[in-house]
Amino acid sequence: MSRIIPEQMKRWPRNLSSSQGGGLSTSQYGGMSTSQYGGMSTAQYGGMSTSQYGGMSTSQYGGLSTAQYGGLSTAQYGGLSTAQYGGLSTAQYGGLSTSEGGGMSTSSNNVYMSNIPPWPVFVRELERRGYNNQANLIRRHLPEFLWPENFFK
Repeated sequence: MSRIIPEQMKRWPRNLSSSQGGGLSTSQYGGMSTSQYGGMSTAQYGGMSTSQYGGMSTSQYGGLSTAQYGGLSTAQYGGLSTAQYGGLSTAQYGGLSTSEGGGMSTSSNNVYMSNIPPWPVFVRELERRGYNNQANLIRRHLPEFLWPENFFK
């Protein structure tokens, strides 16, 4: 079974690779890039954008949406789903998986892509919204330097 991704859904690298195109990369299209379309960009379609499809958007396919595929969705493929491919899954290709293709992988191959904002921002937003169990689960898998209180110093 392969992961179904709606064509209009925007995604950014969200693994722990600092290589070009990785989730911690600041190079163009990297997960921490502030350039247009980058994972930390506030421009339209950016990972920190509040506009439709952005990582901080609550509209359908947005990183903070509770709708199917949304970052706050518990439905299959959602950011808070523990099912295969879900953001809280430790299975291969899941958001908490350390294997290649997973959100906690440091590999520069088969980079995990997601519609959520960068991990430190996502954890902070989960806690602001009262999703403390989910935020704590992510913290258990996330390196401490990416915890919001350390990242935003």
